[in-house]
Amino acid sequence: MNKNILALFILSTLAVTKVEASGLFVEPMVTYETGSGDINFPAPINSSDSKVKGFGVGARAGGQVWNMIFAGIDGRYSIPKLKDTSLNQDIKSKAWNAGPMVGLQMPTALGLRFWGSWILAGELDPDKDKGVDEKFKSGNGFRLGGGLRVALVSLNVEYQHLKYDETEIQEAGVFTPGYTTNNIVLKNNTFIMSVSIPINL
Repeated sequence: MNKNILALFILSTLAVTKVEASGLFVEPMVTYETGSGDINFPAPINSSDSKVKGFGVGARAGGQVWNMIFAGIDGRYSIPKLKDTSLNQDIKSKAWNAGPMVGLQMPTALGLRFWGSWILAGELDPDKDKGVDEKFKSGNGFRLGGGLRVALVSLNVEYQHLKYDETEIQEAGVFTPGYTTNNIVLKNNTFIMSVSIPINL
């Protein structure tokens, strides 16, 4: 997705939130994700099963309307391990994604919360392994979650679907091509458990 469109959407979301909100908030979190997917390689490899799991951090920030509706930006950074059956890889990775979100919560110290995020940008960058160094780019998808707020913390579970439409081949064997292709696509479906601290500003 065009970065200018992403920036415009984010600024518009924040502007609307600021006008109607009864208060601003920030919500840092610690996450753990686990899931599976597939990497669609071109022939003769074709497709490969993949798994991701690992810890990360993140934050939601924005505004609240009537202390029940909250909206803003949701950003994540994680260091999962990526397993790939075709290339027989089991490697550390760095990943990030971001996008707007909106949610609903009970306006009490003890209550349920539900939200959804539209992921507009993201990357997954595995370490070099077996002579292959690749970076999955142009991540997009969605995240749906729910949680239980208990006093100062929220215990959360989310489902995330991510698709990386482009892959940058930084190195392949003795070659260092440094080119980007849309013929290699990674899809991941993961569950994310997290502990967050909603802070009203």
